[in-house]
Amino acid sequence: MKILKRNISAKDGSGSIVLRPDNTEDLWHAYNLFQTHDLVRCTTVRKVVKESSTGSTSSSKVRMSLTIEVQKIEFDPDSISVRISGPNREESNFVRMGAFHTLSVEIGRQFSLEKPCWDQIFLDRVDESCHPERDADIAAVVMAANGLAHVCLVTTHLTINKQRIDVTIPKKRSGSSAQSKSTTKFFEQVYQAILRHVDFSKIKCVLIGSPGFVKDDFYKFLQTEATRRSDRPFIENKNKFVLCKASSGHKHALEEVFADQNIMSRLTETKVAKEVGALHRFMRMMDTDPHQAQYGYLLVQKADEQMAIDTLLVTDELFRSTQVETRKKYVKLVESVREHGGAVYLLSTMHVSGVQLQQVSGVAAILRFPLPELADFDDEEEDTDDDSDSSEDPFVNSCEPAVDLNDEF
Repeated sequence: MKILKRNISAKDGSGSIVLRPDNTEDLWHAYNLFQTHDLVRCTTVRKVVKESSTGSTSSSKVRMSLTIEVQKIEFDPDSISVRISGPNREESNFVRMGAFHTLSVEIGRQFSLEKPCWDQIFLDRVDESCHPERDADIAAVVMAANGLAHVCLVTTHLTINKQRIDVTIPKKRSGSSAQSKSTTKFFEQVYQAILRHVDFSKIKCVLIGSPGFVKDDFYKFLQTEATRRSDRPFIENKNKFVLCKASSGHKHALEEVFADQNIMSRLTETKVAKEVGALHRFMRMMDTDPHQAQYGYLLVQKADEQMAIDTLLVTDELFRSTQVETRKKYVKLVESVREHGGAVYLLSTMHVSGVQLQQVSGVAAILRFPLPELADFDDEEEDTDDDSDSSEDPFVNSCEPAVDLNDEF
């Protein structure tokens, strides 16, 4: 992602940034930057119908710039595309004010994003997207003897399925070479998929996982064919290939690959490894010392009040909440943990590590020291507190008056 223009007020954090996504990872960052009621300006093509004085009509496609107020955000993980919809908020010769329109955020096309407040999480997301280390640095192939394989690129935030390979491999029969020919065909397709989708100048490691000896047989095939065909990408980068165990050729088998400590030790230089490693430390701590590993907002927030959090894990899903107060409380938690010297990892729900964290509320923490007294707090107490607060007069107990966000900014 490239910042073309930045205009943010130091007083209240309002303002706009002009950005240009350069790859699929940037589109994921853009998806996480958009929120309802933001103003987005981007070029688009719209069909315009003109009527002549005689009553005849003619239509043509016109490229124009529109500014819409975001009301709906869509991200397609398969095509890696972002679409935003909402009413037009700027005068146009072709589109009336208030008319709904859908904009597609595309690679290489700049857009302007205006917010009433750019909080620290948004700013961190922008800075991270513009960092040169954002590109995918891990490629993974999971395969099985039944002829199923997936070739994926694993970035910090996404596991991108580049190609699915499915070849029917018959059972082995005496006097028949059908299985051998089908297996060779299967290996050839995987070989070509890696050659086509893996950029070895950026990739630091290629994981090949399978049950049994399928991975070993394929790697022998790859070495033999690369030498015979003089495919330099394979010959010059053979030390980047790592063989590992996986239960199947399905994409979800990558979760098992990243759970292998021997594999993670080979990936210590990647940011993905650091995030996955932090999640695995939390899971192990849950087994060995549950009082030093907490999850759920209430317990994590109580631990932060005692400055006990060493590592905070949060999914990006929580920051996409349409509830302003929900987002604010998690932003406040992240800022507080950082002020107290804790490390913060923002895990993507489009990555296997984020999916795992989502299963335990989406927020978790590894503590500096055990806090057994937190076992007395649970979600029921939080619900009770909420009910008691709602029964009281909000104007008597409120510390500050209700503020209309639109008026404030």
